[in-house]
Amino acid sequence: MAAHQLVVALLFLLPLAGASDHDGFIRQVTDGGGLSRSWPGLLPEAQFAAFVRRHGRRYSGPEEYARRLRVFAANLARAAAHQAMDPSARHGVTPFSDLTPQEFEARLTGLRAGGGGGDVFQRLVRRSMPAAAPATEEEVARLPDTFDWRERGAVTGVKTQGACGSCWAFSTTGAVEGAHFLATGNLLDLSEQQLVDCDHTCSAVAENECDNGCAGGLMTNAYAYLMKTGGLMEQSAYPYTGTQGTCRFDASKVAVRVANFTAVPAGDEGQIRAALVRRGPLAVGLNAAFMQTYVGGVSCPLVCPRAWLNHGVLLVGYGARGFAALRLGYRPYWVIKNSWGERWGEKGYYRLCRGTNVCGVDTMVSAVAVAPPP
Repeated sequence: MAAHQLVVALLFLLPLAGASDHDGFIRQVTDGGGLSRSWPGLLPEAQFAAFVRRHGRRYSGPEEYARRLRVFAANLARAAAHQAMDPSARHGVTPFSDLTPQEFEARLTGLRAGGGGGDVFQRLVRRSMPAAAPATEEEVARLPDTFDWRERGAVTGVKTQGACGSCWAFSTTGAVEGAHFLATGNLLDLSEQQLVDCDHTCSAVAENECDNGCAGGLMTNAYAYLMKTGGLMEQSAYPYTGTQGTCRFDASKVAVRVANFTAVPAGDEGQIRAALVRRGPLAVGLNAAFMQTYVGGVSCPLVCPRAWLNHGVLLVGYGARGFAALRLGYRPYWVIKNSWGERWGEKGYYRLCRGTNVCGVDTMVSAVAVAPPP
């Protein structure tokens, strides 16, 4: 066995050999930790071994382990580049550090926004989608400096979409859960799997933009499906599996019915805040370019293209003072619920600069209303 093959084999076996679960030497790329100074040649390998233990990774063999190690090392370099572009956030090792950017986008996003800054959504708004009644200037001026629906009981716990491009389904259920809470005072955990299995609705303005389970979808398509089919079941009645299967929708078990949905004016941060406070958590699309390496803090990247929205999330609140070094001081931010589990980001949440449509977050925003219980 060649020397390099022996090293790879030993590295493959290391996480399986009962090594300590202590993660102290998983250093974020900005830590400047002692390990990098003491073991400069071993840093990626040591971090990867700890990553494998922490996340329970099992690879098919030494060759796959070596390939994932190379991907991991490349993602350390990407995290360092992201840190330089986004110094107010913390970038480093995340649960997805062994995925290539292409794998990450295919498995962890799934918004079919048509490119062009949510082009399908904007065409839908222009042609047929009703706009939310705008707030007056006085109403916007009276909005609180900070607001968070988590503190008011309108948000369920962080969920996990797994290796399935179903972010659009989680964004949809989050908005419906919040709207139902506002209408009834009762927070229900609703079924994403129903949407993944049963919803094949196509956009009214783009027949090729259809909801397609783990292959992606649109929140507005999902709203239309729910209005047509009769409503959404609870998670307990139709649990999430993370794979697309046969539709098992049971109309007798519908928990929430959708009455209508509206678009919030794109790019108008005051109207988005007003809609959030008045209508509950909002479904939004954004560019997830900086999210694979995000660990925490307020993300305020200098460059994040707005023209490619690839991830559906849930806007649950906003804050007034998040420090952003390259933005010359404190900047306001959005509070966003993601669907990648609590081990990602800030216990499953993402804070993103607001006011300048960073990463396209102000481009594709929708609110939903539920029908009264029968």
